[in-house]
Amino acid sequence: MPHPRSAHEATASEVELVIGAWRHELPDVDFSPLEIFSRLRRLAWSLQAERARSFERAGLETWEFEILSSLCVAPHGMSTPSELSALTRTPSATMANRADRLEQRGYVARRWNPDDTRSRIVRITPEGRQAAERAMRELVAAETRMLGALTAGQREQLAELLRVLGAERDLEKVRRP
Repeated sequence: MPHPRSAHEATASEVELVIGAWRHELPDVDFSPLEIFSRLRRLAWSLQAERARSFERAGLETWEFEILSSLCVAPHGMSTPSELSALTRTPSATMANRADRLEQRGYVARRWNPDDTRSRIVRITPEGRQAAERAMRELVAAETRMLGALTAGQREQLAELLRVLGAERDLEKVRRP
């Protein structure tokens, strides 16, 4: 009976098979970017699924965690809906609906903005903070498990490399007209 492959080995083999086939078809092409980004894409799918499971274990949906997390780190645990929309990249109409749902669950409270009577302030409640903290603990534990094959030094190196790559992407956004 053949030895079952781990998910890591299967994914690595899939990427290697595809790139190997293309190297045969296009021997003059440097496929090193594809080797990196194909793996990152597969890892992103796994990460997204693991994050959703982590939030579910904490009793939240991903969007709920994103809003509550933003409020946890906001000054005084408060923000305007437009700021939350920008932070979470959520359309303002969707944000209003989501704030309603979080308020119904007791995770946020809203009041009129004293600086702009046309808008409201969203404030995280103690229950919302507890839910966000529970979800963050689940998330960190899950992501720590995902990084289990790396040493602390490798994790630091990977984080730095991703910072460099992300900074370049951020610069390109600024350069676009």
